Amino acid sequence: MARVELHSARTSERDPVRAAEALVSQLGGATPKLVNLFHSRDRDAGALNRALRERLPKSCRLVGATTAGEIDRDGIHEGTAVIGALSGDFEVGLGLGAGLSVDAVGAGNRAIERAAAELGTRPADLDPRKYVAMVIDDGFRYRKEELLLGVLERNQALIVVGGGAADHEGDPEKQSALLHLDGEVVTDAVITTLVRTDAPWAALRSHWYEPTGQMIRVTKTDATCKRVLEIDGKPAAARYAELLDVPVEELEFGSPTGFGVRPTAMKVGREYFMRAPWKPLPDGSILFANLMHEDTELELMRLGDMVGLTRRFFEQELPARVPNPQAAIHFHCSGRMWMAGAMGQVGALSEAFRAAPPSAGFNCHFELYSGFHINTTLTMLAFGSNE
Repeated sequence: MARVELHSARTSERDPVRAAEALVSQLGGATPKLVNLFHSRDRDAGALNRALRERLPKSCRLVGATTAGEIDRDGIHEGTAVIGALSGDFEVGLGLGAGLSVDAVGAGNRAIERAAAELGTRPADLDPRKYVAMVIDDGFRYRKEELLLGVLERNQALIVVGGGAADHEGDPEKQSALLHLDGEVVTDAVITTLVRTDAPWAALRSHWYEPTGQMIRVTKTDATCKRVLEIDGKPAAARYAELLDVPVEELEFGSPTGFGVRPTAMKVGREYFMRAPWKPLPDGSILFANLMHEDTELELMRLGDMVGLTRRFFEQELPARVPNPQAAIHFHCSGRMWMAGAMGQVGALSEAFRAAPPSAGFNCHFELYSGFHINTTLTMLAFGSNE
């Protein structure tokens, strides 16, 4: 019999020492094995790391990231620091892969190799029934597909879930992200947290879109595979605008009539993996966050009930997958917040997280799930109890 539990804490205190004291004091008598730290980018990450590290048990591991919003069971917050302290029947290994922008495949490979080594094993020998990998990357390097190739190179059956460290800053020229691993604060890197447990667990994902049956085909991309030049043999932005019956100027993600309302998804078996377009460009192409390849067929999706589908995910889908859920780490797409803002649903969406088990998480810069780079999705690693 085994269980994994989570205790969360949150503070708006900005002084690093007082913030660390406030966070640790809220844990009560819990003795964590792993603490996940998520905090706003405008804090002194190094000082907060040192202060928190000094107050945690020496045996406790620390991982974390800067955010575009922090999450716990009370909802979605801004300008705070949140920790999720995991305790119970599990072992953990951590691995850092630096140089993400130079060699993303190598960084992913090094991160999983080091995490596995801490547990006395190799990536090829990881039993996907007992091990799960939580991956956090520097989201602004835009190298998720490549780093996943490295993480999964020697074991494609390993379950991977995670998201990109983020920033509230909206100007792409000023955005940056930081990651925590024990006493280090780094950028341009990926961190793998490898958990081994006999407790029930699952990596899950939820989006608020419904399939329409309407298909499109990517017929031309540029050399980066991020810009789609043609859809269905026509200029990409004009074709998408035609399908949605809106002007090209209203397509950009976040618009109440554009990509965020009618995005695209890749169907894999019975699953839909969201791969929403991001923005139309002046040359008539469309920028995607995901790598796109010519002759890829995608399905147009339709926006559903934002709040209702999120609440149902916590109340029905999660307990159906994880008996007696006791802990959840959330990777919540910042794009969902943009859409919630456009639709006036931020408060209601935040309230929906009250239906989750004890939680910690953050608004991230794109998500990872089952080896895919996706967006507009809430991904989650949840643990329960079989006692």
